[in-house]
Order: sequence, then C-alpha cells, then structure tokens
Amino acid sequence: MDKFTTLTGIAAPMPLVNIDTDMIIPKQFLKTIQRSGLGVNLFDELRYDRDGNELPDFVLNQPAYRDAQILVAGDNFGCGSSREHAPWALLDFGIRCVISTSFADIFFNNCFKNGILPVVLPQDAVDALMEDARKGANARMTVDLENQTVTTSDGLSFAFEIDPFRKHCLLNGLDDIGLTMEKAPSIDSFETQMAQARPWV
Repeated sequence: MDKFTTLTGIAAPMPLVNIDTDMIIPKQFLKTIQRSGLGVNLFDELRYDRDGNELPDFVLNQPAYRDAQILVAGDNFGCGSSREHAPWALLDFGIRCVISTSFADIFFNNCFKNGILPVVLPQDAVDALMEDARKGANARMTVDLENQTVTTSDGLSFAFEIDPFRKHCLLNGLDDIGLTMEKAPSIDSFETQMAQARPWV
C-alpha cells in the first residue's frame, strides 16, 4: 500500500448526498477480485450513457477534473452495501482522499485499508472546500495527514481528526498484511520455539 503523507492535487466537487457503493461501482463490475482496472467504471452510471459514451456534464468527465485526486462530496458518502470494490475503483481512478461531513462505517474502514484518506469535516468547512474545488484544475488543494489539515488554493486551512492508529498505518503504507509483517521477527521466534518444544507438530 502506498504511503499517504501530503497530497496536493485537483479536487473535484461532487455535492450529491447519499452516494452509495453501487453508484461508486455498479454491481456488474464486482466479478473481479483484482484491485486494478476498476477506475474506468468508477461512477459508471453517472459517467456514461447506455451506449458507453461519456456524459459531458459529469464532473470527472470534464477536462478540469480528469486528473482529480481529491473528492469533495455530500453527506453520507459510501452508504449502501459493504463492497470493497468501491475504494478499489476510487484508488484505481486516482482518488486518494475523499472529504465529506460523514461516511458510511464500512466504507470508511475500507478506505483506510486501501490507502485512501476519508476526511470528516463540519458542513461549513465542506462548503468552503466545495467552493474551492469548483475553481477547476488551476486551484490545487493540499491534504496534510501529518498535521491533519486540509488547505484551499487560497490558503484557508481546516483541521480534521483521525484515529492515531489509522494515521500511523496510512503514513507508513501499512495494510493488514503490512501490519502482520511488522511482527515477522516475533512470529519467526515463536515458530522456532514451538518447533523445538513440539517437534511432532
């Protein structure tokens, strides 16, 4: 998992509320267990018409936001089913941070496990960030995980809270496997002791 330290990039405004995981990645794309390749189908039903043509009004189809790395979203982002494909699709598209007033719990947890930072801020802060995001590609937003701040292109800064353990994992690029591998010396020592104490096992 890639480390998340400081991200400065284009933020796409998506003020819709209750964006669920089926909207993020529709059910027909859940057959794969590969984490790559899902970005093209991110927000599929909002991005394309029935013939597969891009809908020009959708924010991520607009030239200013095709390389967005941050989403500023409406309330209750990631609600619905618990599919982990949702953060996979966001990450494969290039989204590393989603900012909202609230997230569904399972989606929120899955983001951390996949290297995406979900930032919870009060409505007035999200409104200010949404307005900054509407400036387009020339306005770069900065998310600083170490200092726990989001800063607009004009220098307006908002502090956010994050669980210290989750912060540690993101800063060091540790998913569940990475966390286990941190304990590799202790695991090896235990297995050696058990092999000596119980050679028949």
